[in-house]
Amino acid sequence: MRRAEKYTPRYTYSEWLHWEERGELIEGIPIEKSKRIGPKHEKAKAKLKEELALALTKAMCKGFTVGDPIDYKITNETILKPDIFIVAGKINKSYLDFPAVIIAEIVSKSTEERDRGIKYRFYEQQGVKYYLIIDAMKKVMGIYELVEGKYQLQPYQNDFQFQLNESCKMVPELDNIWE
Repeated sequence: MRRAEKYTPRYTYSEWLHWEERGELIEGIPIEKSKRIGPKHEKAKAKLKEELALALTKAMCKGFTVGDPIDYKITNETILKPDIFIVAGKINKSYLDFPAVIIAEIVSKSTEERDRGIKYRFYEQQGVKYYLIIDAMKKVMGIYELVEGKYQLQPYQNDFQFQLNESCKMVPELDNIWE
């Protein structure tokens, strides 16, 4: 163990719950909540959530929930907050403790490295089937699909088909988020 790691304070979920400003907790290290979210970020987030919900309805997929920022408790020392998610089933706790089917992160200057790095790895390890990384400023979206335990970048298409389970396929109109 490196010297700095030895003396870096580590926190747990129960300690984190008592903090006034709760960002994320990654391997016991608090990550401050991003305060500089711009209007393009918020608009893309709202439009994506709307498109995902509409696609679920059109596909008549039952038993799925579309949500936005929730505490995703991966371990007692790692709690992430995905921007948008779709889960199969109900969330019966105040946090998510099982893998979502889809997680989307809208990157900003302050979160891009974390979204493309450590969160990518955590979501992949947890078995999140689809991980969307969106840059609202550049109007770019990466769709990563879990194939044999590893994410593979899929070609971006407005009519990309998400296979949520054996009986549910949905096709959100992804280009609508840029309007």
